[in-house]
Amino acid sequence: MTSSFLPFDPCAPAVPCQLPPVDVAIVGGGVVGLSLACALRQSALKVAVIEAVPTSGAIAKGQAYALHQVSRQFFREIGVWEALAPRIQPFEQVQLSDGTFSQTVRFDPQDLGTEVIGYVAEHAVLVDTLQATLKAASNVVVYCPWRVIETQGGGDRAQLTLVSADLAQPQVAHLSARLIVAADGGKSAVREQMGLKPWGWHYPQSCVVATLNVAHPQPVLAYERFWPTGPLGVLPLPGDRYRVVWTLPHEMAAAVLALEDAAFLERLRPYLDPAMAEITGVSERFIFPTQLMQVTSYVGDRCVVIGDAAHRCHPVGGQGLNLGLRDVWALAAQLQAIAPQDIGSYPQLRQFQRQRFWQNSLTLAFTDLLNRLFSNDWLPLVLLRRGGLLALRSIPILRQAVLRFMAGLTFPVS
Repeated sequence: MTSSFLPFDPCAPAVPCQLPPVDVAIVGGGVVGLSLACALRQSALKVAVIEAVPTSGAIAKGQAYALHQVSRQFFREIGVWEALAPRIQPFEQVQLSDGTFSQTVRFDPQDLGTEVIGYVAEHAVLVDTLQATLKAASNVVVYCPWRVIETQGGGDRAQLTLVSADLAQPQVAHLSARLIVAADGGKSAVREQMGLKPWGWHYPQSCVVATLNVAHPQPVLAYERFWPTGPLGVLPLPGDRYRVVWTLPHEMAAAVLALEDAAFLERLRPYLDPAMAEITGVSERFIFPTQLMQVTSYVGDRCVVIGDAAHRCHPVGGQGLNLGLRDVWALAAQLQAIAPQDIGSYPQLRQFQRQRFWQNSLTLAFTDLLNRLFSNDWLPLVLLRRGGLLALRSIPILRQAVLRFMAGLTFPVS
């Protein structure tokens, strides 16, 4: 079995056919799904990745992510870090501040005992690197653009029904797997089909994201400034660019999104660090709502949910993708430890559920607390949080503990 990233036509039009069975069917070919396939590429397991959206569509929004130290460790473990590292931007400092409050908290590499705090990677770079890695994998096949329209558990294998993206003459195929892994995002269709129930809430905020071009090189740092309207995160990118994630109440975010470029930059500038260089350009802007979501159980009948399909958190602190990669690392280790036993049985997957559910819950609770604590101007909370910032500035062991938790280094993953 070989990898294929081209449109796959296994059947004659309108004639359902049976695809070769696999051990693991990963639904979702984004960063999380592809990372799991890469983590399993040297195992004895046969793996299929099913993705509905061609790569060109998936990277259209130019998303970028902060990668924490635990994510670097994961990518090194699965053998893709050497190819990835030259194409991403390390940052050597994180600055945390509260609006116009003069006392800024600075996290430095010595707080972690590492050379840098973290890295920023663009979605397109991550997907390209992971796909290139999979092309040499003899145990992985990628079906794209194909969509899963039905899943069934029970027995010793799960069954998936796939339909091609050719709307004029769609094709249907069936695939059996010992385990389905839902990595198809926050609106996961597989999660719904398998009866795994999410809970949570939407915040009264949306995030406006954009990429800024600046006039000359700046110090390689990331920063997050908290405002009563919501946090503003700024991440450095290669080539004198910065990714801005600006959290605002829904109506304000929609109004900002609709502005012309010059007006948008004029509106944004007071929220940025005054030391930022002259901005010479801004990319197309996008908007997404914020929410907290957690699935009550990550494990179902021959099914596991990971990444955004399992949990979503407020973007403060850049935890989202990093939580998904920790899911991948833990699940890949668990599957390889289980094999050649039945990798899809619930008793065999309980360790993954126990480990990842409570660790993710802690992070979701922490990001929720941060957003609620800082996204307001109630005087008692203002005094409390600014006292907390002063404590972080003056107590190294506290600062180190907070940074280690946010970097995913507090608890073992695999």
